[in-house]
Amino acid sequence: MIVRDRPSPLRLFLIMRGSVLPNIWLSLLGTTLLAIAVTWTHGTLWGHKIAIGAIPFTLMGLPLAIFLGFRNNAAYDRYWEGRKQWGELVLRSRSLARQCLSLVDDSTERARMMRRAIAYAHALRHRLRQSSADADLAPWLEKDEWERVRRLPNLPHALMLEMGADLATLLRERRIDPCLVPAVDASLAAMTGVAAACERIQGTPIPFSYSLLLHRTAYLYCVLLPFGLVDAIGDLTPVVTALVAYTFFGLDALGDEIEEPFGMSDHDLPLEAICRTIEIDLRTALGDPDLPPPLLPVDYRLS
Repeated sequence: MIVRDRPSPLRLFLIMRGSVLPNIWLSLLGTTLLAIAVTWTHGTLWGHKIAIGAIPFTLMGLPLAIFLGFRNNAAYDRYWEGRKQWGELVLRSRSLARQCLSLVDDSTERARMMRRAIAYAHALRHRLRQSSADADLAPWLEKDEWERVRRLPNLPHALMLEMGADLATLLRERRIDPCLVPAVDASLAAMTGVAAACERIQGTPIPFSYSLLLHRTAYLYCVLLPFGLVDAIGDLTPVVTALVAYTFFGLDALGDEIEEPFGMSDHDLPLEAICRTIEIDLRTALGDPDLPPPLLPVDYRLS
């Protein structure tokens, strides 16, 4: 995620980190070169004058902008829903730590559940990003437990089953008041719900046919636009075409960027920083004096 203040007007057009321009520059360049060619030939293609006029583009431009805005709103809803779910995981992890400290009598079991909650956050991050969790999970799990769960297909679910089994053991051995078990179980269920919600977002993209229609329409609009402008504005056709293409291609690319919020691009959620926050909070609850520092942006990027 890009974290920076609004730049000054003098630097506004020089910033590349966090801009969609690196993703669309090739399409933008091709459209601008086409507009230059159309201006040079005055809209003549293979000896035939192509006179489209500005009216069709006026009629198409407004609906296209509305639909692009609608798609971006849908993509941002997915992004914000993902952020809310990870905020819920932070809340529930803190609640679980408080419940373990105040409700569980066994200090060993209490520490193991909180360490496993740290591992759960890391496991969920790696599952969503489809990366290896070995380095982040092994320090927080006992060796035999890690060997037991490391090859299972769904690590967050496996860790939650382990926590549920430990809670059942505490209940059977009367090391926790039976009346207090539902409160701890509710925190575990909410953490499971966060994983399920994130998997739902990741596994249900915006329908491809909808995105394909917008992609095609935006490209056709920008490719044909010079033929509609050349007779009206002449030599300014490439400039206006480039500005319109930058807007439409940029909105299109921005929707693609934030549609899947759990990846590693500049605009995705900072899951590593959120996991570090959970780790700091739970290690503080464990009384660990050697706390890691919060993650800070590097070159304006918070990962």
